[in-house]
Amino acid sequence: MIVLDRCAVSTVDSAGTEHLSGHVVVDDGRIVSVGSGPAARPDESHTYVDASSCLVTPGLINTHHHLYQWATRGLAQDATLFEWLTTLYPVWRGLDDAVTHAAASAGLARLALTGCTLAADHHYVFPSGGGDVFDALVSAGRRIGIRLEAIRGSMDRGQSSGGLPPDNLVEETEAALIATEQAIADHHSTADDALVRVAVGPCSPFSVSKELMTGAASLARRHGVRLHTHLAETLDEEEQCLAENGCTPTEYAEQLGWLGSDVWLAHTVHLNADAVKRLGATSTGSAHCPTSNGRLGTGIAPVRDLLDAGAPVGLGVDGAASNEDGGLVVELRSALYQARQRGGPRALDARKALWMGTMGGAQVLGRSDSLGSIEPGKVADLAVWDLSGMDYAGIADPVAALVLGTPPPLKLLIVGGRVVVRDGVLLTASTDELARDLTAASLKLQEAAR
Repeated sequence: MIVLDRCAVSTVDSAGTEHLSGHVVVDDGRIVSVGSGPAARPDESHTYVDASSCLVTPGLINTHHHLYQWATRGLAQDATLFEWLTTLYPVWRGLDDAVTHAAASAGLARLALTGCTLAADHHYVFPSGGGDVFDALVSAGRRIGIRLEAIRGSMDRGQSSGGLPPDNLVEETEAALIATEQAIADHHSTADDALVRVAVGPCSPFSVSKELMTGAASLARRHGVRLHTHLAETLDEEEQCLAENGCTPTEYAEQLGWLGSDVWLAHTVHLNADAVKRLGATSTGSAHCPTSNGRLGTGIAPVRDLLDAGAPVGLGVDGAASNEDGGLVVELRSALYQARQRGGPRALDARKALWMGTMGGAQVLGRSDSLGSIEPGKVADLAVWDLSGMDYAGIADPVAALVLGTPPPLKLLIVGGRVVVRDGVLLTASTDELARDLTAASLKLQEAAR
């Protein structure tokens, strides 16, 4: 049992319940009590935490990432998305299971240290001779100790077919589908507290054929897993889709059976009013990646419009090669700022930003029944933010301090009742070792690309 006492609590439940001074009690990996006032002091066999000057929230949920990209940060700094991809694809040809594991471990550690308890990672690069890179990703998740929505991505449309990737970096359509089905068999769990789930994720309309998109959708629905892809990220993508298919990316996705409550789409920046309406009507989720969108200059997603239309919206860090920070808590503020740049100061408030980073993400990933809020019976994925320092002095509203202020250090990060971070220190792996391995992986990729 873990008792968090004398803390501010933002439950992010449907009523928006908050306690300025309250408690949360965890037992056997589940939340058993949350409320105002002090908790009953447990006996010495249980863990009591005086969390005064702290804010307890649900663990943050990252709905879109590319962890392998931690090995290629700092490149193509001033490029558009298509320029960025064509610069990095030759580097990613050198990816193997060792590089993937090192990059994913470091990336997941950074996420854990910034309050993340569940990360959706979209891995779509499978160079021949690289070993089992998908298993390397999954093993990194188990090593660091946060939950992983492992998205088995794919590309089958190389440059000779009008796609962006080099031909030697794409798979044959049938081979990609077979490997995706095997990933589900090897790694997917349906348990409500699953540490690993698998989703199906053809990369994007400009790197994937119609046959792979439709085949992936059929495969995912046959196995009852979720579907994910990039969509409407840039104007270049929209222009290409209009030229090739005579329709917008959202219309193209709908034609292929890629809208629905089991689908979530990364970025969704360039949506017209009808597209926003269609995503809302079909409960298609959106992974909003504000920092990455800013890094690549792709535009500002219509987040407020999507929320008003009823579409689930969560937050995404995106690959560290387009978001070198790699942390999740900063995305709360970035999302709020971008929404206000687009729609004014009332477009998004601090609590809605926190909702997007927790319950919104749980909805997007289909896990809102067990994750995303602090309620009895739910899985105990919790972030305990230390607001005791000078940076937060005088901010009476702890949620505002979290979202608008300097990203706070973690007193604790708890995943299913297990403490993964304590007092800002990762307990599951040595960050010095992770840094050394990541440096070596980065050098290996860059030398192979020369």
